[in-house]
Amino acid sequence: MTMRHLRALALSLAVLAAPIAAARAQDGPPPHDALLATLWMQRSVEYKASCLAAYTLARIRLDQALADTKWTAAPAEQSGAYESLPPAVILDIDETVLDNSAYQVWMIKADQTFDSKTWTKFVSAEMSTAIPGALEFTRYADAKGIKVFYITNRSAEEEAPTRRNMERLGFPMGGNVDTFLMARERPDWGSAKGTRRAHVAKDYRVLLSLGDNFGDFVDAYRGSEADRLKVYQENIERWGREWIMLPNPSYGSFDTAPYLHDFKQPRAAQRKAKLDVLQSWPGP
Repeated sequence: MTMRHLRALALSLAVLAAPIAAARAQDGPPPHDALLATLWMQRSVEYKASCLAAYTLARIRLDQALADTKWTAAPAEQSGAYESLPPAVILDIDETVLDNSAYQVWMIKADQTFDSKTWTKFVSAEMSTAIPGALEFTRYADAKGIKVFYITNRSAEEEAPTRRNMERLGFPMGGNVDTFLMARERPDWGSAKGTRRAHVAKDYRVLLSLGDNFGDFVDAYRGSEADRLKVYQENIERWGREWIMLPNPSYGSFDTAPYLHDFKQPRAAQRKAKLDVLQSWPGP
């Protein structure tokens, strides 16, 4: 075979291989809305530093709250002579004290969205890790005689593995007080957390609330974007004082507000609604 024939054969093989290479490229991981946010939360030092900053601030605010008997982080639920009640703090669990990014990564790689059945299986695996600063803060509060309550929308059936996971990590467990207040553990304990905050505020002065979602602080978190902004502004003096927010760009009520929390909408419609509310530079 001459050199000319070899070149022609090589060219033919290259032409034939091009569609195969293109097909393989298309077989790569499907696009997923949560990829960049999850990468940031699981791998970046910026996320770790943000969490540590929030918990460092929380420790400062905790000492201030202890010294001020009028201080309460549950203004809607605290009533009566709460000044003389023993102190407590309230924390959300997921993405506030426990890092569940492994579940987020599974959803991205499997091209899945949240499902209660797969979530329960993940919780039962007891593989969540501690958010930076969370363990140190809760131990600090516990050492000062402050009761640490966890108000979570994990379900009652998920309580046992959650307790085991957190006990193994070293979180304060409450002693003879049930400090794990799960969703639907009682008839009036729905996804809104106000009734559970009131349950704590009845017997304790709530010094701080910590969470990663608007609903960890107020029950008016499922409104429109305008409604949520109004409630945020009405409580402007509480953020960074008695209410400490942890970063979570991966999921939450912010993500569902653009399509009015209508989970029955197709994913494409949800994505369009999110794009439609964004303000854009018009371009060159």
